[in-house]
Amino acid sequence: MGTLEAWRNMREVCVVGVGIHKFMRPGEGSVTAMGREAILAALEDAGAEFRDIQAGFCGRVNQITGTGISVFGEVGQTGILIDNVEKACASASTALRLATWVIGAGLYDVVLCAGVETMSRGLLGAPASEKTASYSQLMGMGIMPGEYALRARRHMSQYGSTPEQFAQVSVKAHKNSSMNPYARYQTPMTLEEVLNSRMIADPITLYQCSNNSDGATAAVVCAREVAHRFRGKPITIAGWASGTPEYSPTGVGGDVAEGFIARLAREAYERAGLGPEDIQVCQVHDAFTPGEVFAVEELGFCPPGEGARFIWEGKADIGGEKPVNTDGGLLGRGHPIGATGLAQVAEIVRQLRGEAGPRQVPGDPKVGLTHNVGVGGCNIFIFKR
Repeated sequence: MGTLEAWRNMREVCVVGVGIHKFMRPGEGSVTAMGREAILAALEDAGAEFRDIQAGFCGRVNQITGTGISVFGEVGQTGILIDNVEKACASASTALRLATWVIGAGLYDVVLCAGVETMSRGLLGAPASEKTASYSQLMGMGIMPGEYALRARRHMSQYGSTPEQFAQVSVKAHKNSSMNPYARYQTPMTLEEVLNSRMIADPITLYQCSNNSDGATAAVVCAREVAHRFRGKPITIAGWASGTPEYSPTGVGGDVAEGFIARLAREAYERAGLGPEDIQVCQVHDAFTPGEVFAVEELGFCPPGEGARFIWEGKADIGGEKPVNTDGGLLGRGHPIGATGLAQVAEIVRQLRGEAGPRQVPGDPKVGLTHNVGVGGCNIFIFKR
């Protein structure tokens, strides 16, 4: 049996509750306290009790073994299965994928997912010393802003995109995050402020990099057939796809993508029985501004090479034809790596419910998508009301 047939034979799975602890500066948060607040918010949103939860998955990266038990234990200790999940920036969305599988297979009816992280300041992935650096790191290719910058420069050469167009991604992100009470950054930025911030890896400036943050997120997930037990409006997981980078002799590789995202998008659309034209609101992994440009192309929202112009012309704005990162994304909301994936899910759930307040996408959206990338692969989910 193929995966498409297996998916169609599984039970329908939905999200009935979401919760977020406000994202903060590194060092300001406690994993257990933040996790407790996010979980209690998700349970309240769902109208559920912790005793309703039959299993739990906790995304985390920098935290020790047993973090999931500690975080869930803040709310209750009922003897359920609790697993830690680690897939770098895609950890929390991987927790949701595991929940989707076990519920869809009929092993559990109600599962709680969480993502938690406390972080330190500074560049992720930098070697501790020259002695411990890999060859790629010594060549400047093991550091994420450098990898994104290399692909951005090639995009500029091939398609004529400009530094201003990449910087506009951050302008949009901070405008949207200023309307999101859970976001770390609450103040809009001008194009000049973004372009004139310190250069990190040409053409990427400081304000085009996502910020290390502390934060926590959670979601209550259940079989559609039991969703009537809960108060939260159910949002169905219509399709998903997960995979890892593919070798390309001309590609940058890693979580900068290079083709495998487009393949995963096709798989997710097929499982959902939908296409890119059906997506009405989207959350993508904008770890650096070029990441959003690449994503809108790879997800099929515009032809290859036109992503930078697509965003520059306002087509990804809240009132545009394909709103992207309506909550500010990683750039404006913040990026606690173990929690980011479920923050994306929370925003899509709220948008599809019509609960996003001043950043609500007009036109009563019914279909949304999340794209969450980490070292180790990517998770794409399609949601529908």
